[in-house]
Amino acid sequence: MSRPRIVIVGAGFAGYRTARTLSRLTRHQADITLLNPTDYFLYLPLLPQVAAGILEPRRVTVSLSGSLPRVRLVLGEAHGIDLDAHTVRYTGPEGGEGTLPFDRLVLAAGSVNKLLPIPGVAEHAHGFRGLPEALYLRDHVTRQVELAAAARDREECAARCTFVVVGAGYTGTEVAAHGAMYTDAQVRRHPMRTGMRPRWMLLDVAPRVLPEMDERLSVTADRVLRQRGVDVRMGTSVKEATHDGVVLTDGTTVGTRTLVWCVGVRPDPLVESLGLPMESGRLLVDPHLQVPGRPELFACGDVAAVPDLTRPGEFTPMTAQHAWRHGRVCAQNVAASLGIGVRRPYRHRDLGFVVDLGGAKAAANPLGLPMSGPAAGAVTRGYHLAAMPGNRVRVAADWVLDAVLPRQAVQLGLVRSWSVPLESASPEVARVPGRPEQRDGDAVPAGGPAGAPGGDTPDQRPDPPGGEPAKQQPGGEAAKNQPGGESAKQQSGGEPAKNQSGGEPARNQPGGEPAKQQPDGEPAKSQPGGEPAKQQPDGEPAKSQPGGEPAKNQPDGEPAKSQPGGEPAKNQPGGEPAKNQSHAPRATGKPRPPGKSGRPGKARKPTRAAGASRSAGPGADPGPEPPENQPAPGPDIAPGPVKRTDGRTAEGDS
Repeated sequence: MSRPRIVIVGAGFAGYRTARTLSRLTRHQADITLLNPTDYFLYLPLLPQVAAGILEPRRVTVSLSGSLPRVRLVLGEAHGIDLDAHTVRYTGPEGGEGTLPFDRLVLAAGSVNKLLPIPGVAEHAHGFRGLPEALYLRDHVTRQVELAAAARDREECAARCTFVVVGAGYTGTEVAAHGAMYTDAQVRRHPMRTGMRPRWMLLDVAPRVLPEMDERLSVTADRVLRQRGVDVRMGTSVKEATHDGVVLTDGTTVGTRTLVWCVGVRPDPLVESLGLPMESGRLLVDPHLQVPGRPELFACGDVAAVPDLTRPGEFTPMTAQHAWRHGRVCAQNVAASLGIGVRRPYRHRDLGFVVDLGGAKAAANPLGLPMSGPAAGAVTRGYHLAAMPGNRVRVAADWVLDAVLPRQAVQLGLVRSWSVPLESASPEVARVPGRPEQRDGDAVPAGGPAGAPGGDTPDQRPDPPGGEPAKQQPGGEAAKNQPGGESAKQQSGGEPAKNQSGGEPARNQPGGEPAKQQPDGEPAKSQPGGEPAKQQPDGEPAKSQPGGEPAKNQPDGEPAKSQPGGEPAKNQPGGEPAKNQSHAPRATGKPRPPGKSGRPGKARKPTRAAGASRSAGPGADPGPEPPENQPAPGPDIAPGPVKRTDGRTAEGDS
């Protein structure tokens, strides 16, 4: 007789605890499969310490394959569930799709960022739900402080060293508290020329900090924040976000380059596709965490509306403490449905909450006893060490080192602005070129591909919230005519576009001024839409490339004059001069109207399936390429100082 198949979707607090407990209870009596986008469990409460440079990223992660014996790990994101066929459809990290059959299904997909319909927030803000977002925020804050220290203009300096956090809940309070300590330490070592200091703002429409927790915790946290210079504004939120700052609901305009969105979370939208009874976006379950009428389906964590037996008529809140306990009870009930053990309802006892405010400061109420100061700090860190399923020694060692050694304030440049958009349905996974970014039903941001929110290309998109103008394009010099850069005279709706496809050679297309150096070749004068390239790969000069003068520099070739959009190319691959190719009509040098052959002046909405390969033109590698307007993966995407036509050094997104 075959063993029953158990599939668990999600490896957050609830999913990880379910898998670990089931592995112990069943002991080879069932096949357990865990479906998750990453190969680690993330201990979210310590994420603010990663952003502040106290803990290294791997300290707050626990390997799933290494800590879950007898559990099969499948990397991927579930995008469809057929309850009648007992199957789960998923998409793997490289775009491949698969199906998992099940006899018992546990939904523990967790939550995602909650995005409110406020103008500019999706384009200029970042959330704080995953490791990529924490790493990006650390780099971004470090860069802004360094740029502010070098700025001579007081207005620019003030905007760069102003950091706005929206949401005074658990996460937002800790981010503001740790962030203020981190930037103050930077400025102490490298004072700013203008004599200014970093300024952190914490906004919320609620009447007090930590509104969902005990009022005594709220008073303690508010006092510590104000002592550190944090501008706490309750009853205030963001009305509009722009490239250069935010407009608050009280009419105040604040210049800033950093907007951190911590207003809360919503259940993963996967459960909405089931067509089952819901409560505030969460799947209704009984006290045994089982979906009524579906004996094979269980749900726990943030996606489940679990009745609170200690408070009749209410549901347990979406907290890590409840999710961790849900997982244990859910595993026991799944095992009981297979004849192992007995069922039990979920009933909890509130153990209190802890809020780490950095240094020796914290606010805690263990078992209802309010505490503050160093005693609360000791209790808070002791609780985290006890709750973590691994890495306890490493975390404790990092805390000791942070107490005696200065933090390293460096930019690693591992996560770009465009790879952690606020509207991402999977904040735990950074977007990368060539990987599907959206699940079924997710909308593609208007004006650009899925990987480039708001239509900006990866390095053109200004640092949210309104980072500095994007003067640097991938692999090239400063681009003066891209969104967020200097005044764009050649964008649609402006003066005649000399640098758009179908016009004259463009010097300010991706790559900045004409890129003089291509991989494995001599200096090249053209990128797509730039001056023509004289040399095609492995061939002599060809006179008839589609649409333009030849490119002087292609990979493995000599200088080339043209890419599509310039004059005819003199060198076709692999042969003598080809004056007329059957597939390439001779270019007349006249501009081509948008919407016809050639690239239009405006970014187009992608219509191809996510992850599909795109042809780059003659001589292109047939392998998959990044989505349009995104840099190819590899070391060449890391920007460095480049030359500008005006002699100054460009500043790019790290």
